[in-house]
Amino acid sequence: MPIGKSQIRVMPNLATWIRQKDAKAFRTIFATHPDIKVWNARTRKVPLDRMDGLLLSGGSDISPEFLRQEVPDPSVLDKQIDLDRDRWEFQAVQNALSRGLPILAICKGLQVFNVALGGTLKLDITGHNLADQKHRDVQPLRNARKASHRFPKVNSAHHQAIDRLGDDLEVEAWAAHDGIIEQVRLRKYPFALGVQYHPERSGIYDSLFEDFFARLETAKR
Repeated sequence: MPIGKSQIRVMPNLATWIRQKDAKAFRTIFATHPDIKVWNARTRKVPLDRMDGLLLSGGSDISPEFLRQEVPDPSVLDKQIDLDRDRWEFQAVQNALSRGLPILAICKGLQVFNVALGGTLKLDITGHNLADQKHRDVQPLRNARKASHRFPKVNSAHHQAIDRLGDDLEVEAWAAHDGIIEQVRLRKYPFALGVQYHPERSGIYDSLFEDFFARLETAKR
């Protein structure tokens, strides 16, 4: 019996830019959803208009030309800024927002998302880039009552963070000891979640990825 169009399952397409050093961790995550086709803009051209969702992952600091603020001391910025990546990610954010696609933003990705929506950054902070914070869930959080995902401690290591929130972003979690923003969501939008921590590095965040992947499936239908 021939297969009708209604019986053919089309794979959702996920746009992202993932560093080589992070590829292994994300492969483990993506292996649980082989039905999702991942397009890594670092290694191939991504047809954005065919994508069903956007994943913004960790990376180096944002290039000053994209920031909505002065940089009084350029020495605090990473030396390995990737301008090509920044150009692609800011374009990808605008494309995804214009189409209402699900967005998950991680670490640098959260900062890109915030700046794309008109926000600014704390360009250099202390106490959030310690070695044991990179892979261990040791950063205590204070969660908003209506947070979509709640974690008591996270593996958050970074030297920049959100300062002024971008338009329509709502904070869902803060670092308990100093109030640095660790999780946001975009109000009145189907699904756009940004986290300062690294959910790809620990199985305790599986529910977050499952939520995001489910939205990709819905977007494809």
